[in-house]
Amino acid sequence: MEIIKTVREMRERLVPQKRQGRTVGFVPTLGYLHEGHLTLLRRARVECDVVVASIYVNPIQFLAGEDFDAYPRDLERDGRLVATVPADYIFAPPDYEMYPRPQETFVDVPSLTGLLEGGVRPGHFRAIATVVAKLFCIVQPDRAYFGEKDYQQLLMVKRMVADLDMPIAVVGVPTVREADGVACSSRNVFLSPAERRAAVRLNQALLEARRLVAAGERDAAALREKLRAFITAEPLATPEVVAVCCADDLRDVAGPLPPRFVVLLFVCFGATQLLDHCVIELPHGPGRG
Repeated sequence: MEIIKTVREMRERLVPQKRQGRTVGFVPTLGYLHEGHLTLLRRARVECDVVVASIYVNPIQFLAGEDFDAYPRDLERDGRLVATVPADYIFAPPDYEMYPRPQETFVDVPSLTGLLEGGVRPGHFRAIATVVAKLFCIVQPDRAYFGEKDYQQLLMVKRMVADLDMPIAVVGVPTVREADGVACSSRNVFLSPAERRAAVRLNQALLEARRLVAAGERDAAALREKLRAFITAEPLATPEVVAVCCADDLRDVAGPLPPRFVVLLFVCFGATQLLDHCVIELPHGPGRG
């Protein structure tokens, strides 16, 4: 495994691989890797000839007052984890390599970037779409792997790739959870012991959503309110987004639940923002409100 720091070197390593017809799998990350990232890399290892992970804490996707400076960084640790897969390359550029001049060109998917988490963090998803597009241009992968935990991000990347005719298969991989059901996230390290115990409320809320639907709940507004009340019953949880949306395009559901929908949660535990989701398909047969 090799750690690459520059765009030129990354391209130089991959050109001969592509000339030989070898497929490239790519996993973009912010680093401080966990089991969720390793699951993506293992999937890429099975499906592709060459595997590249990027480790880059993208400054433009962090808003003022967010945790950019505090975001955990440990390239040596991450390198040891990536080597266990094993991947072939880590692309870990410095800021001046990714943004050698002030960025004037941005990629946006307005129907998906300005709502839900994007409404709470304006500009966040535009910055992610931009850096992912840059990374795609650098690595030029055949397949790119993203966790379904970041559901809104996954839909946005898929739409960007389709709209811009990028020859890349975007692969969503199911959320990886810790033993107590909390979704694996680099931000979990920011939680105090009490907040970490409280964080199980997210997955419990998703289980509650499934229970309510199985019991016959069919009204989106009622489901949202019941879930918000369920989350706020945990004193350390502050829900910022409790959404019920169409699973394919995140259109808000205002009335009866559609046959397939997604519950999206964006919840703060202290200063730490965590997200989770589940896709639910209605069972056959009549329900009740």
